[in-house]
Amino acid sequence: MPSDDVLATRVQAVLDIPLHRFLGMQLRDPAEPSAGIWFPVAGPAQNQAAVLHGGVVYTLLDVASFLALLPRLGDDEHAVTHDLTVQLLRPVAADKRVDITGTVLRRGRAVAFMRAETTVDGEVVAAAQVTKSVVRLG
Repeated sequence: MPSDDVLATRVQAVLDIPLHRFLGMQLRDPAEPSAGIWFPVAGPAQNQAAVLHGGVVYTLLDVASFLALLPRLGDDEHAVTHDLTVQLLRPVAADKRVDITGTVLRRGRAVAFMRAETTVDGEVVAAAQVTKSVVRLG
């Protein structure tokens, strides 16, 4: 488990990624980053048909999974994605709020398995299975 300072620094680093800021990504609960993220289906998150772009969903499912895993990483550990499988279940219209939550299914010594779900108005619109390699920093 990371120290409070390391966890806060890591969460802020995720929030500060320019793509995440561009998409309007926010923490669902700033006091509990592992609770997931949300973002609006505004211009940057839309495709040419003015619905949520699938690539944005893929990216932010991975982010929510990482945030769920962060409390289980040591100060000297990081996690990198090595497998991401996403199911897009339905389109999401412009101007909707999209919520994404990640859940750690199992954290082993070198590998972590997560599930993430994307919901709009309480309805699941996408889901993912995410596998991350746990690596030592330095």
